[in-house]
Amino acid sequence: MHTDTERCLRAVQSKDARFDGWFYTAVLTTRIYCRPSCPVVPPKPENMCFYPSAAAAQQAGFRACKRCRPDASPGSPEWNERADLVARAMRLIADGIVDRGGVPGLAARLGYSPRQIERQLLAELGAGPLALARAQRAQTARLLVETTALPMADVAFAAGFASIRTFNETVREVFALSPTELRQRARPGPRAAVPGSLALRLPFRRPLNPDNLFGHLAATAVPGVEEWRDGAYRRTLSLPYGHGIVALSPRPDHIDCRLSLTDLRDLAGAIARCRRMLDLDADPEAVDALLREDPLLTPLVDKAPGRRVPRTVDAEEFAVRAVLGQQVSTAAARTHAGRLVRAHGERVDDPGGGLSHLFPPATALAGLDPESLAMPRARRATLTGVVAALGSGALQLGVGSDRDEARAQLTALPGIGPWTVECIAMRALGDPDAFTPTDLGLRRAAAGLGLPHTPAALTRHSAHWRPWRAYAVQYLWATDDHPINHLPTN
Repeated sequence: MHTDTERCLRAVQSKDARFDGWFYTAVLTTRIYCRPSCPVVPPKPENMCFYPSAAAAQQAGFRACKRCRPDASPGSPEWNERADLVARAMRLIADGIVDRGGVPGLAARLGYSPRQIERQLLAELGAGPLALARAQRAQTARLLVETTALPMADVAFAAGFASIRTFNETVREVFALSPTELRQRARPGPRAAVPGSLALRLPFRRPLNPDNLFGHLAATAVPGVEEWRDGAYRRTLSLPYGHGIVALSPRPDHIDCRLSLTDLRDLAGAIARCRRMLDLDADPEAVDALLREDPLLTPLVDKAPGRRVPRTVDAEEFAVRAVLGQQVSTAAARTHAGRLVRAHGERVDDPGGGLSHLFPPATALAGLDPESLAMPRARRATLTGVVAALGSGALQLGVGSDRDEARAQLTALPGIGPWTVECIAMRALGDPDAFTPTDLGLRRAAAGLGLPHTPAALTRHSAHWRPWRAYAVQYLWATDDHPINHLPTN
């Protein structure tokens, strides 16, 4: 979008928050870059230029605006919508892969050479993977400086910097303030005294309807791993350097996020996973506008706009849970998953809460005895087959996975049918166009609205909803009075 100068100018002049994260405005006279909705008086058009990423603006010598804090914008919805190399790379960079394994680690996950990845990111975003990761480290550092009382040396290494000198130089360059000055300018208030404990605000593009989003997560919560408590969805997180517990509460203009981490180096990755799970980088205006073009969906969208797709923090975890949930009720699926967690999950402490375990990874389930599972023999075989494929690498699921390739790998496994494949594509792989035409609830909703309700006919009709069919599914499911569609009240 940053190449469409006229459109960018209109967004800046109208202070349109819908475009925050889509592009960044750099002011040539002040050498500052802003989000489109910056509250200051817009500069003259001839003094503006536009960049596709904060990293590109930083590389060009601009520093972040102190008023609008462009580094805290919602992420571009393109990286969730698209499935090409650039989008996959951006999702992996947000997850911290460059900080952990460098550009070679990113290349290995994507199956491309470092040079090819560098070339494509530079062409589209104006910055390579190292610059993009550096911009993310600066954002993480700012969060730690402003919300904790950690010594600056601890902040530097927790944010992923190799040295305190690099940390100081980067913060000064990006924010035009020293780390100490940044802390002094932060809003007054109590800072986290417990190491690893943080209180954050996760931004999103309005509107956001929390009912089906938090309702689904709470209704399908695995005992010991997830819970709804005191108005917040809480769950444990398995992270590269340790584990964490997060509590997420919907607010009118943000998601309240309370994070507790055993290792603060996991902060950026934990935030990225929570944002993906809640689909916070979506563009609801674009989604709802297209779905409203179908007159049978218009009343559903108008009644409760801004529905998101409830996703997951761990794609492999969701694949196991999807198999456990085949052809059983929501309550039965929770029971099966809870037994698996108690038997094979790592225990964690949750003072004052009801969380007790991490969901077991595929490696922990490798020795699973199928006879210990209270389910039909065929589904036991399917579960052990999925676990074996995940453990061996024959099945690749994650934020950087190729969606078409993952679908093919899933389809090749015995006992994995189209419904399971599309559920995993929708919630684990984040495909906004995933569609489940064989789902009984979806077909019942379609029939009630006068839509075609046989799988083949519904699939043909759904072509009008592309590329947002996963969101159409949420609106159709919401016609049913099921707990997944209601925000919990206790």
